[in-house]
Amino acid sequence: MDQIVQTNYGKVKGVQEGSCMAFKNIPYAKPPVGELRFRRPVEPEPWQGELDCTAFGNITVQSLPGNEQPWEKLYYKEFYSDPTFLREMSEDCLNLNIWTPATTPEDKLPVAFWIHGGGFAGGYSSEIEFGAEAFGKQGVILVTIEYRCGPFGFLAHPWLSEEDEKGISGNYGIFDQIAALRWVYENIAAFGGDPENITIFGQSAGCMSVQALISSELTEHMIAKAILQSGVQVTGGFLAMPTLKEEEQYGQRIIELANVHSLEELRKLPAQKLLQAKETFDGEMRRYMMEHPEEEGDALRIVPNVDGYLLQKNVRDLFRDGAIKPIPYMAGCTMEDLGTTEEDRKNKTPGMLLQENKAFCKGVSEMFGKDAYCYLFARTLPGSVVAPEAGEDIAFHSAELWYMFGTLGRCWRPMTEKDFALSREMVTAWTNFMKIGQPGGGWKPCTAEDPAVKVFE
Repeated sequence: MDQIVQTNYGKVKGVQEGSCMAFKNIPYAKPPVGELRFRRPVEPEPWQGELDCTAFGNITVQSLPGNEQPWEKLYYKEFYSDPTFLREMSEDCLNLNIWTPATTPEDKLPVAFWIHGGGFAGGYSSEIEFGAEAFGKQGVILVTIEYRCGPFGFLAHPWLSEEDEKGISGNYGIFDQIAALRWVYENIAAFGGDPENITIFGQSAGCMSVQALISSELTEHMIAKAILQSGVQVTGGFLAMPTLKEEEQYGQRIIELANVHSLEELRKLPAQKLLQAKETFDGEMRRYMMEHPEEEGDALRIVPNVDGYLLQKNVRDLFRDGAIKPIPYMAGCTMEDLGTTEEDRKNKTPGMLLQENKAFCKGVSEMFGKDAYCYLFARTLPGSVVAPEAGEDIAFHSAELWYMFGTLGRCWRPMTEKDFALSREMVTAWTNFMKIGQPGGGWKPCTAEDPAVKVFE
């Protein structure tokens, strides 16, 4: 069964998937190619007739995890080994997907706006572990978005800053997210959604993106709630937070590696050559950080920068200033997550990221008097160990995605009834929060007086 929805730009045709209607590959900006490469997203042109939105669109240009290093081996097997979910890569990738239950425009359902992870270097909106069926059964609309990653989304350079009206460069991937959010805010009512009840949520780089969006004045009033999964930073310096000048210096090195001598040449450079130059730079940064362990941050440097427009300061300082949105929050991580040490792993205790999440939740409570809920995902996933060196014997970074999206049936692992029960509990908590700002189920807010943490295991 097909369904036609009228948006501000034209009609879109969706198709039924299970109990949901799916509208895929909806353009929220013009293709960022040619002269629009390395520019902030531009509003799409209206179209005539019905746009067929029944199949996923392109994904951002990237290198997928390999099958050699421990972490790559784990992630390839876990999330990327099924070619059914892989789409064509292209710089023409600024699209979003909407799944809505069988609704009418008057329903005003809560909206879940998902931002995928991938180290700001990859990932995509149609990954196997993302699914809408469980959310739809709870009466929540799911939106997933594509945004530019790697050098296409975050390359800064003096050439690019000089031509920009605000004197900035980089951050295109975050501006993409804001453009997609604005498109959803302005059009979701036609799909039965409530534009005043949008929850943004993301994991890893998606979580860092969420923290940037709640810290930016450019997102205005479009965010009602936020869930931050495995990427919050409020006290420590374990993730790089470069200034625009620093990011421009990184960009200069990438341009040097690409053997490019002008902005015109840069815009015409084949995507794979630019990607290769960036990956060579990544290798240089990994070696540099190994030789300089005293330096703050990690080797991941082609990331959002503090440009004075998107972000006035880095997100850690903006949090300390109370310059984030005074809305309800959930924040948490897994047992084996970013910043976990060998000692943590040996003792099977949470790494430092749990403390970051607790500090975030306590700070929200103190600053705004708003409830903030902290969690720890501690379930060791069943099945053979693919990469024990990567910590798979604990709840690894990203392991919770199968559970909170309710997609265990797609996973290669021999899930048990206990796993399905845990998934139902998490889906209920996430969708309850999206509806009313409280996860329910006896989950208490995390405050200075009672730093409660909900443990999923």
